[in-house]
Amino acid sequence: MKSRRFAQVDVFTDLALRGNALAVVVDAEGLSDAQMQALACWTQLSETTFLLPPSDPAADYRLRIFTPAGELPFAGHPTLGSAHVWLSHGGASRRADELVQQCGVGLVRVRRDGARLAFAAPPLRRSGPVEAALREQVARSLRLAEQDLLDVVWVANGPPWIGARLRSAAAVLALQPDYSAMQGLELGVVGAYPEGAPAQFEVRAFVPGLPQPEDPVTGSLNAGLAQWMMGAGLAPAAYVVSQGTALQRAGRVHVRRQGDDIWIGGDITPLIQGQIRL
Repeated sequence: MKSRRFAQVDVFTDLALRGNALAVVVDAEGLSDAQMQALACWTQLSETTFLLPPSDPAADYRLRIFTPAGELPFAGHPTLGSAHVWLSHGGASRRADELVQQCGVGLVRVRRDGARLAFAAPPLRRSGPVEAALREQVARSLRLAEQDLLDVVWVANGPPWIGARLRSAAAVLALQPDYSAMQGLELGVVGAYPEGAPAQFEVRAFVPGLPQPEDPVTGSLNAGLAQWMMGAGLAPAAYVVSQGTALQRAGRVHVRRQGDDIWIGGDITPLIQGQIRL
């Protein structure tokens, strides 16, 4: 047993307890895969992360990301929250304007965006419309008629996300999913707010294999949705997403295209700092 620095932060919010919680072990060297998985099961958060020295010389640190069900190659709110914790515990990037995270999908760039942090969306691993049988499963899972689904596409960038677009943010908020019909899917749903609203889109993320089947605020999903919607002309070059409303959260995801990059940003609110014995 060893004392290791530990933190919990709330990601994609500037209001404590209104975003998506993340647990971070700062000094994770020497922990086995089994120990990491056991801690993720113990915290019961959507993700628990572990900061390690990089094996790639281009990276500033290496990150491993665990859900209670297993390890992820990439996830968005763990990327931003872990970068914040790494910096707040003395991490120093070799670059003036950004740092580089090494994880299962390779290298992910993170930069300061005013008071926020933002990551560069990794490339989609799978895109395009889903097959007919999957589209039918999505409709059943959301308890919708197929004509209510404007689009159902792959937006997989590590997690195997499917994105479904509805006619409005109100339709997204009204969903009462059938999680038994949704088994095997990781499903994100997006709908637009009327012009002039504080956020341009409402997003919900459903992962029935997790202890909490709706994720409060989801960076990887929003990264995939942004790449698809901007490419299809369905979203402007900069916009704000509201997520977590149905869970009484107040997540805000700030999306911006700059050059060839799409940056996914948000506020991080520190909640807990101390030691954990592992």
